[in-house]
Amino acid sequence: MLLELKNIKKYFPARKDFFGGTKEYVRAVDRVDLQLRAGENLSIVGESGCGKTTLARLIVKLYPADSGEIIFEGQDITRFSFAQMKPFRSRVQMVFQDPYSSLDPRFTIFSVFQEAMHLEQGRYPSVDEQKKRMEELLEAVQLPADILGRYPHEFSGGERQRIAIARALIMNPQLLILDEAVSSLDVLVQEQIIQLLLDLQKRYQLTYLFISHNLRVVRRISARVAVMYKGKIVELAATGKVFKNPQHPYTKELLAAALDYRPVKRTTEIVLGENSQLVDTGGGHFVIQ
Repeated sequence: MLLELKNIKKYFPARKDFFGGTKEYVRAVDRVDLQLRAGENLSIVGESGCGKTTLARLIVKLYPADSGEIIFEGQDITRFSFAQMKPFRSRVQMVFQDPYSSLDPRFTIFSVFQEAMHLEQGRYPSVDEQKKRMEELLEAVQLPADILGRYPHEFSGGERQRIAIARALIMNPQLLILDEAVSSLDVLVQEQIIQLLLDLQKRYQLTYLFISHNLRVVRRISARVAVMYKGKIVELAATGKVFKNPQHPYTKELLAAALDYRPVKRTTEIVLGENSQLVDTGGGHFVIQ
């Protein structure tokens, strides 16, 4: 197993009492368990505010988890120090939603890539070796090598996202977390980037954790889908099973709204118990109970 999340929690203060103590919390991620196999594509879907981006940021330790365990290749990294995290950061990389803000506008593309190489300075010690690696990755994302001296503002959104993906691949990561990586792009460019990601996966033996609210994109790229609602995973199954036979009421609502563009009127409120857990309802189809 490449990645395991065990009982991960992250609460944010929402309201303070008269004495300044925290009175209420937002349960952004609430007792999440998840497993990701090497070479697999897993998508986490749900409406805005459901906790999917927070979960991704917990995995790469941009946020500290309040409790639980994050296990990567059998090693518990939950409470690693900054120095201990250095080798991990080269193996797990994140591509963010907005290619306009994820690249420093003051840096040339060469400098953007060179900064990413600082995680493991010994791997590409000379400028010639660094440039060779950069050119290899630009070719992999179907961009010309002569762009290294240019700045991010000189590129389109799709080209910037290709550059961001190439930067993420600089240190040969095993896991790529893609947080809404195609949502800001138009439909034709989305398809191009998705096909690129599938090609890169074969070329570099990558594993993808795909964070998205676009279920059409998810259906195209994922082997399994985890549905999040109010900080919890409420359904987890193979992509075909989730789309053809959704079992949780929230999943049915989500699919109806995203694919059929029709609202589903709730007959009863969806309530998630404090100790609710995913239960296998048959054939590896998990639903929270």
